[in-house]
Amino acid sequence: MLAAVSVGILSSADTYTQTSSWAWKPSIRTTASGQIDILPIRDNVSMLVGAGGNITVSAGNDGILMVDDGRADMSEKVWAAVESISRRPLRYIVNTSERLEHSGGNDVIALKGSTIPFRPPEDARVSDGMRGVERANIIAYLSVFDRMSAPTGKVAARAEAAWPDNTYSSPQKKLFFNDEPVVIMHVPSNTDGNSIVHFRGADVVSVGDLVDLTGYPVLDIAAGGSIEAVVQGLNRVIEITVPGRKSEEGTLVVPGHGRLADQPDVVYYQQMTAIIRDRIKNMIGKGMTLEQVKAARPTRDYDPRFGATTGPWTTDMFVEAAYASLKK
Repeated sequence: MLAAVSVGILSSADTYTQTSSWAWKPSIRTTASGQIDILPIRDNVSMLVGAGGNITVSAGNDGILMVDDGRADMSEKVWAAVESISRRPLRYIVNTSERLEHSGGNDVIALKGSTIPFRPPEDARVSDGMRGVERANIIAYLSVFDRMSAPTGKVAARAEAAWPDNTYSSPQKKLFFNDEPVVIMHVPSNTDGNSIVHFRGADVVSVGDLVDLTGYPVLDIAAGGSIEAVVQGLNRVIEITVPGRKSEEGTLVVPGHGRLADQPDVVYYQQMTAIIRDRIKNMIGKGMTLEQVKAARPTRDYDPRFGATTGPWTTDMFVEAAYASLKK
């Protein structure tokens, strides 16, 4: 039997706050702190939750490919979870961005793997492709490498062992791995170096922070991110995804944070971001200052679902970053 639900009519005095009777935030199960959960998605592809950002794992005859590797302090637990899926060699790690929640395990986890050799070890005609260190390739867009590393004589943001060693600067990088095409696409959004990864056989797309079902999109202005770029990036994900029967399932999307998603989830997230962008753009056009925009609360109707007043990325921080990117 359904529980009784009280229904009221909002008056002009009602405000968009989490204390309003209708303002609810869906209960989303999260893994226990310090624990890694494994969610088999489809075919060879699984999702790991609990290491910071979500991690995607493709495991098959060719070995293991990971999209992101979580926080540094969770590296050993991440690797234990990966080994519980497959004991085949780790060949590739794809970084969707340089953010530590997604690439913090690079220097530890890459050393668990090995590069696919160009030639058999007994063939001395050419290099085997190794760099003198047995490790998996780390793939990322070129600007991710630029921000992790530094010119000679400068102090790098990350240790050299964490740097990508297989960068690309074209719109796409393509692999055929574990019996399916894997397309790595450059999609500027939260930064100018974001990548998304489409496992075309399984029809699963791993999108990193471009979709965050736990909060508003993180906009790293210093790294070339903007709210406009996020909207365009979400449009790109919508273009390559297909909803299934009654708009459920179809192409599955691994977000940077939160539960497994599908195309309608991405559409909702895109519409939310675009509406807030348009509101702030309109306020800027009226000559409103940042403080006036914040006071007008352009996110008000989405705050019960995505808003935050504490933590590493608050609603105020999102509005400030969106305002700054649109003012440019």
